[in-house]
Amino acid sequence: MTEAKKPHPWAQLTARWCVVNTTHMEFGAYIRAERMRLQETDRSFSLRQVADRAGIKPTYLSKIERGELPPPAEATILRLASELALDGDVMLAMAGKVSAELRAIICERPQLFSTLLRELKALPDHAVLTLIRETTDGDW
Repeated sequence: MTEAKKPHPWAQLTARWCVVNTTHMEFGAYIRAERMRLQETDRSFSLRQVADRAGIKPTYLSKIERGELPPPAEATILRLASELALDGDVMLAMAGKVSAELRAIICERPQLFSTLLRELKALPDHAVLTLIRETTDGDW
């Protein structure tokens, strides 16, 4: 019997990238769509129950989902992402935010990372993914 092949570590990154770049929904609409998709098979994903588990009021979540309020703070976005089994970095990006962790990394070496990000911006997607694979798999 052959062992199931595990996905490469960067495969998840590729999937996260695709969500951000192929989803043309606003943050709230995306959260609502994902919650409703989960609710189709699990009633525990009602607006009220998700809000309670995320530590926010149902009316607040409803207004976010309808786009009446801007995306919430980082901690709330991360709790919602966790609750809905979504990637926190992707959800923060959809909300136009960067995690405190990434901000701290960039602030440690701002000139280096700002140059790197500007250079990566011009590269095609396959080149960025190749670079990620090489740094992940490489023997430094």
